[in-house]
Amino acid sequence: MALCRIQCHLNLPFPSNAPRVPSIAHTSPLPTSSPILTPSLFSTTTKKIPYSILPRRSFGTTTVKSSMTMEDKPLSQNNRMLVYVPAHPLIKHWVSVLRNEQTPCPIFRNAMAELGRLLMYEASRDWLPTVSGEIQSPMGVASVEFIDPREPVAVIPILRAGLALAEHAASILPATKTYHLGISRNEETLQPTIYLNKLPDKFAEGSKVFVVDPMLATGGTIVAALNLLKERGVGNKQIKVISACSSPPALEKLSEQFPGLHVYTGIIDPTVNDKGFIIPGLGDAGDRSYGT
Repeated sequence: MALCRIQCHLNLPFPSNAPRVPSIAHTSPLPTSSPILTPSLFSTTTKKIPYSILPRRSFGTTTVKSSMTMEDKPLSQNNRMLVYVPAHPLIKHWVSVLRNEQTPCPIFRNAMAELGRLLMYEASRDWLPTVSGEIQSPMGVASVEFIDPREPVAVIPILRAGLALAEHAASILPATKTYHLGISRNEETLQPTIYLNKLPDKFAEGSKVFVVDPMLATGGTIVAALNLLKERGVGNKQIKVISACSSPPALEKLSEQFPGLHVYTGIIDPTVNDKGFIIPGLGDAGDRSYGT
């Protein structure tokens, strides 16, 4: 018998060969998180609307700078990148706290952690491997499902600010492994440089991976990180990107290079300035998280 340890510190036994429960795909968009789809997913009859008034629950696609296209019925989602902006009021709240330039460092870091918790909760829906069985409750036998601890989710925060966004990963995911990845951006060329790589040489087949990068601005950093995962055998559909704030330039790069990828973000802002900062954005997430 293997043991499954859950967060309330109860040791609950289940057979090591317990059957896995298949994921059940939703036939309609989730009420809390509708996908924003990539441009090639739509027919030529789409209509353009200003980015600033895009309904958060609607299907849409990012285009250059400050416009998006939308249509009610996507043609196919199998090999397209999907971007989710969950319309949860708590997500809007924490994004607003992060935006405020008066937010002090400790509160900013806490807001980043809370936002990350909510985004990872949304991203793990119908995605985590489970096992089924029966347990004895105080009143009788009950059929149950647990997250399978034999397949921990790999959580990869991109330093520095990724540490804050991923802080609560272990509080919502019963089984995780954390691999740190340090990538800095040249302030003049905006090109990424990898200075720390704690990824394994190879990931297990079928591994599920959260890549946590708070700011998807120019896209250089996240593309470098995903290329490292690709070299280690991780497919695009095995990865979910968690981001506090995103922009069309980064999302377009991801769409072109990583079909099938899913991105969960707190907000999509319209553009990036010549210094590579998202406008209006949050500022420098690393500096604001750690007061440096």
